[in-house]
Amino acid sequence: MRDLGVGIGYLVKGQRWVAQHGRWWGIGMIPALITLVGYAAALVVLFFWTDDVISWATPFADDWASPWLAAFRGALSLLFAAACLFLAVITFTAVTLLVGQPFYESLSEAVDRSEGGAVPESGLSTWQEVWIGIREAIVLLIRVTLWSVLFFALGFIPVVGQTVIPALALCVTGFFLAEELTSVALLRRGVLLSERRRLLRGRRLLTVGFGLPLALLFLLPLVAVFLMPGAVAGATLLVRDLTGEATTPTQGDTAATT
Repeated sequence: MRDLGVGIGYLVKGQRWVAQHGRWWGIGMIPALITLVGYAAALVVLFFWTDDVISWATPFADDWASPWLAAFRGALSLLFAAACLFLAVITFTAVTLLVGQPFYESLSEAVDRSEGGAVPESGLSTWQEVWIGIREAIVLLIRVTLWSVLFFALGFIPVVGQTVIPALALCVTGFFLAEELTSVALLRRGVLLSERRRLLRGRRLLTVGFGLPLALLFLLPLVAVFLMPGAVAGATLLVRDLTGEATTPTQGDTAATT
């Protein structure tokens, strides 16, 4: 269970790092804000179409008597909204990282530099890194969609579907978020998706400890914008732990311990 607390600690340290380096915090929020505007527009449209989508998907219930029809479709609407939110929270991070790839790579390098030692470089061009990011984002979207369908179906189980399943969905969301955020620092180290999964699964509690608080906080759109730069910084610190790289305390950490 210690790893769970360590993961949360890296998230806190990442936020503290960008607070001490305000320039990077400001730069890192720009891609997140751009992405938020697009997602907000899409979610508003989806909100107005939810009833139509549910009615279209359940024609067999058209002749049901009241109140069963309203209760059935109302429950489905809630599950559909939850599934869309699950997709939005995870894909928001992937899209933001794609939009701000050069910014977040530079931010991650700055974190590595502040910790001391060599600053890893992938040796790839910006376009190669963007292409890898797009390819991995597509794979992620497929995986997230499959998980969303599974959680949507499990939501019909009485009691468990309304208690255990949402909690499990949050943990899975947290793992996916950590997987996405560590991609910036790990790609610079030449670690691609399959190896990244192996590293993160080897320290599941560490990974969930980092990602779970973000999964909860990212449910608030504006909070996601403000936390994104620190999340990338914290993910870089987490990667240094996963790869066994020696770390040197930053000035801020030194000051905090004296």
